Amino acid sequence: MKKTLFAIAAGVIAAGCCSICGGDYSDVLKDEGFVSLFNGKDLTGWVGATSTYGVETIKVKMRGTNQEKEFKVLACQPEKAKQADGKEGSGGNLCTAKQYENFILRFEFCMPENGNNGLGIRMSDINQTAAYDGMCELQLLDDGGSKYYDAAAKADKLKPYQYTASVYGVVPAKRDNYNQTKWKAKNYALGGSYLKKAGEWNFEEVRVAGSRIQVLLNGILVTDADLSKFKGDGDTPDGKKHPGLHNKKGHIGWLGHGHHVMWRNIRIKELPSDACLDKVCPCLNKEIAGFTRLFDGKTLANWKGVTTVEKFDNPLVRQKATPAKCAEMQKIADKQMTDHWTIRNGALFFDGLEGGYSLATIKDYKDFEMFVDWRILSVQGDSGLYLRGAPQVQIWDAHNQWDIGSGGLYNNKKNADKALCVADNLPGDWNRFHIKMVGEKVTVWLNGKLVVDNTTLENYWDRNQSIFPVEQVELQCHGDPLEFRNIYIRDL
Repeated sequence: MKKTLFAIAAGVIAAGCCSICGGDYSDVLKDEGFVSLFNGKDLTGWVGATSTYGVETIKVKMRGTNQEKEFKVLACQPEKAKQADGKEGSGGNLCTAKQYENFILRFEFCMPENGNNGLGIRMSDINQTAAYDGMCELQLLDDGGSKYYDAAAKADKLKPYQYTASVYGVVPAKRDNYNQTKWKAKNYALGGSYLKKAGEWNFEEVRVAGSRIQVLLNGILVTDADLSKFKGDGDTPDGKKHPGLHNKKGHIGWLGHGHHVMWRNIRIKELPSDACLDKVCPCLNKEIAGFTRLFDGKTLANWKGVTTVEKFDNPLVRQKATPAKCAEMQKIADKQMTDHWTIRNGALFFDGLEGGYSLATIKDYKDFEMFVDWRILSVQGDSGLYLRGAPQVQIWDAHNQWDIGSGGLYNNKKNADKALCVADNLPGDWNRFHIKMVGEKVTVWLNGKLVVDNTTLENYWDRNQSIFPVEQVELQCHGDPLEFRNIYIRDL
């Protein structure tokens, strides 16, 4: 829940401007403007089915420390209704007490096997059926569950507009994730979904402005709908009436359908009444004296692709190759770059899919100082920065998987490899690295906190020699969607 200095400017979401009100770029990222909707203690701020939703504690063993970590989650508890009157309960609608117009909502959720729930948008009444009387219901479903998908026949059992992140009955979510993920295909639900398997945590970002709705599911834009295209009088794909389709404002709600679904890290940022999603501009650049702006939010002019074909991601292989061979391989790498690295709302986006690999600066660097903003877009996401062609300044989900902070020199064997502290923001929220590399030594600040202190970066490619004296800087692909912005560098 952090905000870059660049987002301080008034009206920036609506106007899409790329200006700054001032301040030192080395300052810590400020609050992005998000407000928590779940305090981790009780249902303060929520109304409706408060008797069948509650706060639970779950324990997760951290991969980095092998220690159990406790998380407070909001859970739909339909079993409470059965305990009270002996009947199966749906869980009901748990809604925000406050009504919202335009907003960005971020949250993490976990579906049980064959689980079903929903996210109600702009509900004028907390007891209404959000899919029809609200602006819409965004589906939450165990897409690959046996109740909804026939794995043997590889066939859906539901309509396309009934799967996760769909505008229920109106607009289907994108579901084409068939063996596209490079390392983590086994983590996803069946049926081409970008949802993780039952029992795994997902990150979702929902953007609502006017009649537009966008949904990022684990980093992928799976829904981009303009509901003004429908009257709601039966002209939608489901053929039903949606009288609330054009609601301008309303409650946000979880819509219980009888299953134990969990949420955490629920936060919201309200947008101006005239907000336009096409003008959301998170890459708000300024010139910094002495620094080169490597990414302007518009082009990939300062970048080239990196390919693993014939081990050309290894600097030692590239250095031994002929100029003709390097040119041949660069064509392959640049094709992978244009297929998988794109510009999305002013940020540099990597889709995490099969066939893509890292991105590198066209220029090589010796001693340098740089700034880079980044955010991971999936729970347990992973990435990093290569300095002088060598891995790596680590980027990962410190909160939900490692319990060790980002910024550490992960591939070191003799010298320190771990971050000095956990300075990471939540998945989905922006972070800022400030990095200095002089000789073999690296210093890293993350969100204003020192996480690596003048530590030797070892040569991963040949541990018998020091780090390369001059090489490229790389943004790493590690099979997870992520975004970068505000990248600046200067020679020292």
